[in-house]
Amino acid sequence: MRRWGLALLLLLLAGAAEAHKPSDSYLVLRVEGARVEGQWDIALRDLDFAIGLDANDDGEINWGELRTRHGDIAAYALPRLKIGAGRAHCPTQATGHLVDDHSDGAYAVMRFAADCGSAIESVSVEYALFFDLDPQHKGLLRLEHPGGTVTGIFSPEKAAQEFSLGEVSRLRQFFDYSAEGVWHIWIGFDHVLFLLSLLFPAVLAFRNRTWHPVERFRPAFWDVFKIVTSFTVAHSITLSLAALGVISIPSRIVESAIAASVLVAALNNVVPVVMAGRWMVAFGFGLVHGFGFASVLADLGLPQGALLVALVGFNVGVEVGQLAIVSAFLPFAFGVRGTWLYRRMVLVGGSCAIAALAFVWLLERVFDLKLIAV
Repeated sequence: MRRWGLALLLLLLAGAAEAHKPSDSYLVLRVEGARVEGQWDIALRDLDFAIGLDANDDGEINWGELRTRHGDIAAYALPRLKIGAGRAHCPTQATGHLVDDHSDGAYAVMRFAADCGSAIESVSVEYALFFDLDPQHKGLLRLEHPGGTVTGIFSPEKAAQEFSLGEVSRLRQFFDYSAEGVWHIWIGFDHVLFLLSLLFPAVLAFRNRTWHPVERFRPAFWDVFKIVTSFTVAHSITLSLAALGVISIPSRIVESAIAASVLVAALNNVVPVVMAGRWMVAFGFGLVHGFGFASVLADLGLPQGALLVALVGFNVGVEVGQLAIVSAFLPFAFGVRGTWLYRRMVLVGGSCAIAALAFVWLLERVFDLKLIAV
Protein backbone atom coordinates (compact mmCIF):
# COMPACT_ATOMS: atom_id res chain seq x y z
CA MET A 1 0.00 0.00 0.00
CA ARG A 2 2.73 2.44 0.97
CA ARG A 3 4.77 1.63 -2.14
CA TRP A 4 1.77 2.19 -4.39
CA GLY A 5 1.06 5.50 -2.64
CA LEU A 6 4.67 6.65 -3.03
CA ALA A 7 4.65 5.70 -6.68
CA LEU A 8 1.44 7.66 -7.23
CA LEU A 9 2.89 10.76 -5.56
CA LEU A 10 6.03 10.58 -7.69
CA LEU A 11 3.94 10.18 -10.83
CA LEU A 12 1.82 13.20 -9.94
CA LEU A 13 4.92 15.22 -9.15
CA ALA A 14 6.60 14.34 -12.43
CA GLY A 15 3.49 15.23 -14.39
CA ALA A 16 2.92 18.51 -12.59
CA ALA A 17 6.52 19.60 -13.01
CA GLU A 18 5.98 19.73 -16.73
CA ALA A 19 2.60 21.41 -16.50
CA HIS A 20 2.93 24.54 -14.41
CA LYS A 21 0.74 26.48 -16.81
CA PRO A 22 -1.44 24.95 -19.50
CA SER A 23 -1.08 26.07 -23.09
CA ASP A 24 -2.95 29.31 -23.85
CA SER A 25 -2.88 31.83 -26.66
CA TYR A 26 -4.22 35.38 -26.51
CA LEU A 27 -6.33 36.64 -29.41
CA VAL A 28 -7.46 40.26 -29.69
CA LEU A 29 -9.89 41.33 -32.44
CA ARG A 30 -10.84 44.97 -33.06
CA VAL A 31 -13.80 45.61 -35.36
CA GLU A 32 -14.00 48.88 -37.27
CA GLY A 33 -16.51 49.16 -40.10
CA ALA A 34 -15.93 46.28 -42.50
CA ARG A 35 -12.45 45.51 -41.24
CA VAL A 36 -11.11 43.39 -38.38
CA GLU A 37 -7.66 44.16 -36.98
CA GLY A 38 -6.17 41.33 -34.98
CA GLN A 39 -3.27 40.48 -32.72
CA TRP A 40 -2.45 36.90 -31.79
CA ASP A 41 0.04 36.09 -29.02
CA ILE A 42 1.23 32.47 -29.24
CA ALA A 43 3.73 30.90 -26.84
CA LEU A 44 7.10 30.19 -28.46
CA ARG A 45 7.32 26.88 -26.60
CA ASP A 46 4.07 25.76 -28.26
CA LEU A 47 5.14 26.90 -31.72
CA ASP A 48 8.50 25.20 -31.28
CA PHE A 49 6.74 21.94 -30.46
CA ALA A 50 4.40 22.30 -33.45
CA ILE A 51 6.71 23.48 -36.24
CA GLY A 52 10.22 23.54 -34.72
CA LEU A 53 11.76 26.99 -34.24
CA ASP A 54 15.04 26.03 -32.57
CA ALA A 55 17.13 25.57 -35.72
CA ASN A 56 20.42 24.68 -34.02
CA ASP A 57 18.84 22.60 -31.20
CA ASP A 58 20.63 24.55 -28.49
CA GLY A 59 17.52 24.80 -26.30
CA GLU A 60 17.02 28.52 -26.99
CA ILE A 61 15.10 30.42 -29.64
CA ASN A 62 16.92 33.58 -30.65
CA TRP A 63 15.60 36.48 -32.70
CA GLY A 64 17.38 35.36 -35.86
CA GLU A 65 15.77 31.91 -35.72
CA LEU A 66 12.37 33.42 -35.09
CA ARG A 67 12.62 36.09 -37.80
CA THR A 68 13.32 33.52 -40.52
CA ARG A 69 10.18 31.60 -39.54
CA HIS A 70 7.63 34.43 -39.55
CA GLY A 71 6.15 33.16 -42.79
CA ASP A 72 5.93 29.62 -41.44
CA ILE A 73 4.23 30.83 -38.25
CA ALA A 74 1.60 32.69 -40.27
CA ALA A 75 1.14 29.73 -42.62
CA TYR A 76 0.62 27.44 -39.64
CA ALA A 77 -1.61 29.65 -37.48
CA LEU A 78 -3.87 31.61 -39.82
CA PRO A 79 -5.53 28.58 -41.49
CA ARG A 80 -6.51 27.51 -37.97
CA LEU A 81 -8.41 30.75 -37.40
CA LYS A 82 -11.49 31.49 -39.48
CA ILE A 83 -13.28 34.82 -39.08
CA GLY A 84 -16.67 35.52 -40.57
CA ALA A 85 -19.28 38.31 -40.65
CA GLY A 86 -22.71 36.77 -40.80
CA ARG A 87 -22.37 34.14 -43.53
CA ALA A 88 -19.48 35.88 -45.27
CA HIS A 89 -15.92 34.64 -44.78
CA CYS A 90 -13.32 37.31 -44.01
CA PRO A 91 -9.90 36.39 -45.48
CA THR A 92 -7.01 37.12 -43.14
CA GLN A 93 -3.42 38.05 -43.84
CA ALA A 94 -0.46 38.73 -41.56
CA THR A 95 0.62 42.37 -41.30
CA GLY A 96 3.46 42.24 -38.78
CA HIS A 97 5.43 40.16 -36.29
CA LEU A 98 6.78 41.02 -32.84
CA VAL A 99 7.84 39.27 -29.63
CA ASP A 100 6.39 39.91 -26.18
CA ASP A 101 6.89 38.54 -22.68
CA HIS A 102 3.92 37.19 -20.77
CA SER A 103 3.89 36.00 -17.19
CA ASP A 104 4.84 32.48 -18.30
CA GLY A 105 7.46 33.21 -20.96
CA ALA A 106 8.06 34.59 -24.43
CA TYR A 107 5.32 34.78 -27.06
CA ALA A 108 5.36 35.35 -30.80
CA VAL A 109 3.03 38.26 -31.60
CA MET A 110 1.41 38.13 -35.02
CA ARG A 111 -0.66 41.04 -36.22
CA PHE A 112 -3.15 40.47 -38.99
CA ALA A 113 -6.12 42.02 -40.75
CA ALA A 114 -9.36 40.64 -42.21
CA ASP A 115 -11.56 42.43 -44.74
CA CYS A 116 -15.22 41.41 -44.59
CA GLY A 117 -16.40 43.59 -47.50
CA SER A 118 -19.28 45.30 -45.72
CA ALA A 119 -20.27 46.63 -42.30
CA ILE A 120 -20.03 43.93 -39.64
CA GLU A 121 -23.00 43.26 -37.37
CA SER A 122 -21.80 39.98 -35.87
CA VAL A 123 -18.50 38.12 -35.86
CA SER A 124 -18.11 34.35 -36.04
CA VAL A 125 -14.81 32.80 -35.03
CA GLU A 126 -13.62 29.23 -35.60
CA TYR A 127 -10.48 28.44 -33.63
CA ALA A 128 -8.41 25.27 -34.05
CA LEU A 129 -4.84 26.16 -33.03
CA PHE A 130 -2.96 23.25 -31.37
CA PHE A 131 -6.14 21.29 -30.69
CA ASP A 132 -4.71 18.34 -32.64
CA LEU A 133 -1.53 18.44 -30.53
CA ASP A 134 -2.84 19.47 -27.11
CA PRO A 135 -6.53 18.94 -26.22
CA GLN A 136 -6.00 21.09 -23.11
CA HIS A 137 -5.02 24.17 -25.15
CA LYS A 138 -7.28 27.21 -24.81
CA GLY A 139 -7.64 30.31 -26.96
CA LEU A 140 -8.49 33.41 -24.90
CA LEU A 141 -10.34 36.03 -26.96
CA ARG A 142 -10.91 39.73 -26.35
CA LEU A 143 -13.23 41.24 -28.96
CA GLU A 144 -13.37 45.04 -29.07
CA HIS A 145 -15.97 46.94 -31.09
CA PRO A 146 -17.78 50.28 -30.86
CA GLY A 147 -20.47 48.72 -28.65
CA GLY A 148 -18.06 47.49 -26.00
CA THR A 149 -15.75 44.56 -25.23
CA VAL A 150 -16.60 40.89 -24.88
CA THR A 151 -14.41 37.90 -24.08
CA GLY A 152 -14.48 34.22 -24.93
CA ILE A 153 -12.58 31.00 -24.33
CA PHE A 154 -12.04 28.55 -27.19
CA SER A 155 -11.53 24.86 -26.51
CA PRO A 156 -11.93 21.68 -28.60
CA GLU A 157 -15.46 21.42 -27.22
CA LYS A 158 -16.22 25.06 -28.01
CA ALA A 159 -14.17 25.79 -31.09
CA ALA A 160 -16.76 27.86 -32.99
CA GLN A 161 -18.51 30.86 -31.46
CA GLU A 162 -20.49 33.85 -32.71
CA PHE A 163 -20.52 37.30 -31.13
CA SER A 164 -23.12 40.01 -31.68
CA LEU A 165 -21.72 43.53 -32.00
CA GLY A 166 -24.62 45.28 -30.32
CA GLU A 167 -24.26 47.34 -27.18
CA VAL A 168 -22.56 45.22 -24.53
CA SER A 169 -24.24 45.43 -21.13
CA ARG A 170 -22.22 45.83 -17.98
CA LEU A 171 -23.81 42.61 -16.72
CA ARG A 172 -22.54 40.69 -19.77
CA GLN A 173 -19.02 42.02 -19.24
CA PHE A 174 -19.20 41.14 -15.56
CA PHE A 175 -20.10 37.52 -16.32
CA ASP A 176 -17.52 37.29 -19.12
CA TYR A 177 -14.71 38.30 -16.81
CA SER A 178 -16.11 36.16 -13.99
CA ALA A 179 -15.80 33.14 -16.25
CA GLU A 180 -12.20 34.12 -16.98
CA GLY A 181 -11.51 34.34 -13.24
CA VAL A 182 -12.91 30.85 -12.60
CA TRP A 183 -10.85 29.42 -15.43
CA HIS A 184 -7.62 31.03 -14.30
CA ILE A 185 -7.82 29.92 -10.66
CA TRP A 186 -8.38 26.36 -11.88
CA ILE A 187 -5.33 26.42 -14.16
CA GLY A 188 -3.18 28.35 -11.68
CA PHE A 189 -1.49 25.29 -10.20
CA ASP A 190 0.71 27.25 -7.82
CA HIS A 191 -2.27 29.14 -6.39
CA VAL A 192 -4.27 25.92 -5.99
CA LEU A 193 -1.40 24.05 -4.34
CA PHE A 194 -0.80 26.93 -1.93
CA LEU A 195 -4.45 26.87 -0.92
CA LEU A 196 -4.50 23.08 -0.54
CA SER A 197 -1.33 23.17 1.58
CA LEU A 198 -3.12 25.48 4.01
CA LEU A 199 -6.29 23.36 3.96
CA PHE A 200 -4.70 19.93 4.55
CA PRO A 201 -4.34 20.39 8.35
CA ALA A 202 -7.81 21.93 8.80
CA VAL A 203 -9.40 18.57 9.75
CA LEU A 204 -6.54 17.67 12.12
CA ALA A 205 -5.10 18.99 15.39
CA PHE A 206 -1.40 18.88 16.23
CA ARG A 207 -0.91 17.68 19.82
CA ASN A 208 2.02 15.98 21.50
CA ARG A 209 4.02 16.15 18.28
CA THR A 210 1.53 14.14 16.28
CA TRP A 211 -1.61 14.77 14.21
CA HIS A 212 -5.04 13.83 15.60
CA PRO A 213 -8.39 14.06 13.79
CA VAL A 214 -10.71 16.83 14.95
CA GLU A 215 -13.87 15.54 16.62
CA ARG A 216 -16.38 17.89 15.03
CA PHE A 217 -16.89 19.44 11.62
CA ARG A 218 -17.56 22.95 12.93
CA PRO A 219 -13.98 23.77 14.05
CA ALA A 220 -12.63 22.50 10.73
CA PHE A 221 -15.15 24.61 8.83
CA TRP A 222 -14.27 27.79 10.71
CA ASP A 223 -10.56 27.14 10.27
CA VAL A 224 -11.10 26.84 6.52
CA PHE A 225 -13.37 29.90 6.53
CA LYS A 226 -10.69 32.06 8.17
CA ILE A 227 -7.98 30.82 5.78
CA VAL A 228 -10.03 31.33 2.61
CA THR A 229 -11.37 34.70 3.74
CA SER A 230 -7.88 35.96 4.61
CA PHE A 231 -6.48 34.75 1.30
CA THR A 232 -9.39 36.32 -0.58
CA VAL A 233 -9.16 39.71 1.10
CA ALA A 234 -5.38 39.86 0.65
CA HIS A 235 -5.18 38.93 -3.01
CA SER A 236 -8.19 41.13 -3.83
CA ILE A 237 -6.27 44.13 -2.48
CA THR A 238 -3.12 43.61 -4.52
CA LEU A 239 -4.98 42.38 -7.60
CA SER A 240 -6.93 45.64 -7.68
CA LEU A 241 -3.91 47.85 -6.98
CA ALA A 242 -1.78 46.14 -9.63
CA ALA A 243 -4.54 45.99 -12.26
CA LEU A 244 -5.24 49.71 -11.80
CA GLY A 245 -1.54 50.52 -12.14
CA VAL A 246 -1.09 51.79 -8.58
CA ILE A 247 1.64 49.25 -7.79
CA SER A 248 3.89 47.42 -10.22
CA ILE A 249 6.32 44.63 -9.29
CA PRO A 250 8.45 42.72 -11.83
CA SER A 251 6.90 39.39 -12.81
CA ARG A 252 10.06 37.45 -11.97
CA ILE A 253 9.97 38.65 -8.35
CA VAL A 254 6.25 37.92 -8.01
CA GLU A 255 6.44 34.44 -9.52
CA SER A 256 9.47 33.56 -7.38
CA ALA A 257 7.69 34.75 -4.23
CA ILE A 258 4.61 32.70 -5.13
CA ALA A 259 6.75 29.58 -5.50
CA ALA A 260 8.37 30.33 -2.12
CA SER A 261 4.92 30.69 -0.53
CA VAL A 262 3.87 27.25 -1.79
CA LEU A 263 7.13 25.77 -0.48
CA VAL A 264 6.74 27.33 2.99
CA ALA A 265 3.06 26.36 3.31
CA ALA A 266 3.77 22.75 2.33
CA LEU A 267 6.80 22.37 4.61
CA ASN A 268 4.78 23.73 7.52
CA ASN A 269 2.62 20.60 7.28
CA VAL A 270 5.65 18.32 7.49
CA VAL A 271 7.44 20.26 10.26
CA PRO A 272 4.66 22.25 11.94
CA VAL A 273 5.70 25.73 13.02
CA VAL A 274 2.57 27.82 12.50
CA MET A 275 -0.74 26.11 13.28
CA ALA A 276 -3.24 28.41 14.98
CA GLY A 277 -2.21 31.38 12.85
CA ARG A 278 -2.36 29.83 9.39
CA TRP A 279 -4.95 32.44 8.42
CA MET A 280 -2.24 35.07 8.90
CA VAL A 281 0.06 33.10 6.60
CA ALA A 282 -2.78 32.99 4.08
CA PHE A 283 -3.20 36.76 4.30
CA GLY A 284 0.51 37.57 4.05
CA PHE A 285 1.19 35.36 1.07
CA GLY A 286 -2.21 36.20 -0.41
CA LEU A 287 -0.91 39.71 -1.00
CA VAL A 288 1.80 38.19 -3.20
CA HIS A 289 -0.61 35.91 -5.05
CA GLY A 290 -2.75 38.93 -5.92
CA PHE A 291 0.07 40.26 -8.09
CA GLY A 292 0.13 36.89 -9.85
CA PHE A 293 -3.59 37.13 -10.64
CA ALA A 294 -3.01 40.68 -11.88
CA SER A 295 -0.42 39.48 -14.40
CA VAL A 296 -2.98 37.04 -15.80
CA LEU A 297 -5.55 39.81 -16.04
CA ALA A 298 -2.98 42.01 -17.77
CA ASP A 299 -2.41 39.27 -20.36
CA LEU A 300 -6.15 39.10 -20.96
CA GLY A 301 -6.66 42.85 -20.98
CA LEU A 302 -9.14 45.16 -19.28
CA PRO A 303 -11.74 47.11 -21.29
CA GLN A 304 -11.14 50.81 -20.67
CA GLY A 305 -14.84 51.61 -20.86
CA ALA A 306 -15.79 49.10 -18.15
CA LEU A 307 -12.58 48.67 -16.21
CA LEU A 308 -14.16 48.44 -12.76
CA VAL A 309 -16.86 46.00 -13.88
CA ALA A 310 -14.27 43.72 -15.49
CA LEU A 311 -11.96 43.90 -12.48
CA VAL A 312 -14.72 43.05 -10.02
CA GLY A 313 -16.04 40.30 -12.29
CA PHE A 314 -12.62 38.67 -12.63
CA ASN A 315 -12.09 38.81 -8.87
CA VAL A 316 -15.51 37.29 -8.19
CA GLY A 317 -14.70 34.51 -10.66
CA VAL A 318 -11.47 33.75 -8.81
CA GLU A 319 -13.42 33.47 -5.54
CA VAL A 320 -16.06 31.20 -7.11
CA GLY A 321 -13.28 28.96 -8.43
CA GLN A 322 -11.70 28.85 -4.96
CA LEU A 323 -15.00 28.00 -3.29
CA ALA A 324 -15.54 25.15 -5.74
CA ILE A 325 -12.17 23.68 -4.76
CA VAL A 326 -12.87 24.09 -1.04
CA SER A 327 -16.37 22.62 -1.38
CA ALA A 328 -14.96 19.51 -3.03
CA PHE A 329 -12.03 19.16 -0.63
CA LEU A 330 -13.44 19.77 2.85
CA PRO A 331 -16.20 17.10 3.03
CA PHE A 332 -13.82 14.48 1.63
CA ALA A 333 -11.01 15.46 4.02
CA PHE A 334 -13.32 15.43 7.04
CA GLY A 335 -14.67 12.03 6.09
CA VAL A 336 -11.24 10.36 5.91
CA ARG A 337 -9.38 12.49 8.47
CA GLY A 338 -8.89 9.62 10.89
CA THR A 339 -7.32 7.24 8.37
CA TRP A 340 -3.66 6.48 7.80
CA LEU A 341 -4.25 7.35 4.13
CA TYR A 342 -5.11 10.94 4.94
CA ARG A 343 -2.60 11.64 7.70
CA ARG A 344 0.36 9.99 5.97
CA MET A 345 -0.36 10.00 2.25
CA VAL A 346 -2.36 13.19 1.83
CA LEU A 347 -1.03 15.45 4.58
CA VAL A 348 2.61 14.36 4.84
CA GLY A 349 3.18 12.69 1.46
CA GLY A 350 1.13 15.24 -0.47
CA SER A 351 2.84 18.15 1.28
CA CYS A 352 6.28 16.68 0.53
CA ALA A 353 5.37 16.32 -3.14
CA ILE A 354 4.05 19.89 -3.25
CA ALA A 355 7.18 21.18 -1.49
CA ALA A 356 9.45 19.39 -3.97
CA LEU A 357 7.52 20.80 -6.92
CA ALA A 358 7.52 24.30 -5.42
CA PHE A 359 11.29 24.06 -4.90
CA VAL A 360 11.72 23.24 -8.60
CA TRP A 361 9.54 26.23 -9.52
CA LEU A 362 11.53 28.46 -7.19
CA LEU A 363 14.83 27.47 -8.79
CA GLU A 364 13.40 27.98 -12.29
CA ARG A 365 12.01 31.40 -11.49
CA VAL A 366 14.90 32.77 -9.46
CA PHE A 367 17.63 31.63 -11.84
CA ASP A 368 15.63 31.75 -15.12
CA LEU A 369 16.48 28.14 -15.84
CA LYS A 370 13.83 27.91 -18.56
CA LEU A 371 14.13 31.44 -19.94
CA ILE A 372 13.78 31.57 -23.75
CA ALA A 373 16.20 34.08 -25.27
CA VAL A 374 14.69 36.10 -28.10
